[in-house]
Amino acid sequence: MPSAPPVTSKRDAHGASLRRAVRLVPTAYLTVIGIGTAILWLPCCRSGVGDAPAGLAAMFTAVSTVCVTGLSTVDVATYWSPIGHVVVMLLIQVGGLGIMTLATLLSLVVRGRIGLQDSLVAQTETHAVGAGDVRRVVRRAVSLVMYAEAGVAIFVAARLFIGYGYSPGKAIWHGIFHSVSAVNNVGYSLNSDNIMGFVSDAWICWPLCAGIIAGGLGYPVVYELKHAWRRPRGWTVHTRLTVYGTAVLLVVGTLAFLAFEWSNARTLGPLDGWGKTVAGVTGGVVPRTGGYNSVDYGAVTEQTKVLYYVLMFIGGGSAGTAGGIKVSTFFLLAFVIWAEVRGESHVVIGHRRIPAQTQRQALTISLLAVGAVFAGTVALVVFTTFHLDDIVFEVISAFSTVGLSTGITPTLPVPAQGVIMLLMFLGRVGTVTAISALALRTQSRRYQLPEEKPLVG
Repeated sequence: MPSAPPVTSKRDAHGASLRRAVRLVPTAYLTVIGIGTAILWLPCCRSGVGDAPAGLAAMFTAVSTVCVTGLSTVDVATYWSPIGHVVVMLLIQVGGLGIMTLATLLSLVVRGRIGLQDSLVAQTETHAVGAGDVRRVVRRAVSLVMYAEAGVAIFVAARLFIGYGYSPGKAIWHGIFHSVSAVNNVGYSLNSDNIMGFVSDAWICWPLCAGIIAGGLGYPVVYELKHAWRRPRGWTVHTRLTVYGTAVLLVVGTLAFLAFEWSNARTLGPLDGWGKTVAGVTGGVVPRTGGYNSVDYGAVTEQTKVLYYVLMFIGGGSAGTAGGIKVSTFFLLAFVIWAEVRGESHVVIGHRRIPAQTQRQALTISLLAVGAVFAGTVALVVFTTFHLDDIVFEVISAFSTVGLSTGITPTLPVPAQGVIMLLMFLGRVGTVTAISALALRTQSRRYQLPEEKPLVG
């Protein structure tokens, strides 16, 4: 008699479909990067200013924009033509929306609250909610980005028109471009000095900071705050970690930046008290993967560089446009350490016990990130002759998709540019893929082996 076909549960089929979808993520982004490179390579996208190789500049810019990083080997304001600027902005928007909606959907899927039935590769039935809810999530995430960009654009355009004498058309264009760049946490500017010319102008810098924070919190957090901002006790653990963690890092980052740069004659020293306050807030926000620079980061103190190593590595919120290992990951590990120090058997946050699986995932993502930064640092030490502190700054900025630089990016040799591009890709696409893959590969043994404790420490 013919053997019976293997029995596959709906849950197994759903998991297999989602794993195929996760594997398609890098391919999708590589495709968009390839298309963006080809378009930026066209002569109509370049202004003719600058002698950087057109193909390499186009590829680096495409990777940086689609991976919403913000590093650049050329002067974005002068190297690209008006058509090129439009293409750059569209690539930023595609990269930001793609990352945001995809990360949101995958983060909800691995928590078991939503299905990707028709939106990804899966065509099988699931026990989760239907495809209509998937489309609703995407629509709401896109609406969040559009509203945030519109708000930032209005403030910036109005200020440029009223305070700096820009023509209405130029003010609106600059407002739109800078708002898209801010909300998507890229930090590209249409000015050669980025936003250094507005270092003490709160009407320019702070709306951009607000856009960076809004895009970096992540859609799940913003949506929950929208409906339950008056009831913080009812927030999920993820929202608590992200909101409170972001607040702590912003305050610490701002105060530390002011303390380290207050008397630095090359950064905040020449400014008055109000100017230093504006620049201090901006300096506390942008290392959270925002990328805009209102001061020359090649002139900051060594203490500020070390501070930024930490802030850039942590990054922003999950399922948003920010990079890094994410705020929730960092503070979850802090709670794990606190529980271990106190000798507690469980990690508890907000009257909720955190599963061991989630703790292992956070630890895995963090150690993989450390490994990537270490490997990138070694590679740049081999390929360049820059100081180690500048190399580490560049590597963390690339992997965490921050976009800040001490000024060495345009002078990197071709192999080093390749390393930076790989780090940007891994830091953006690789992080989302790894987190989702880890969650989807969860397996339970049907037996337990004898326990043994190796020496630790």
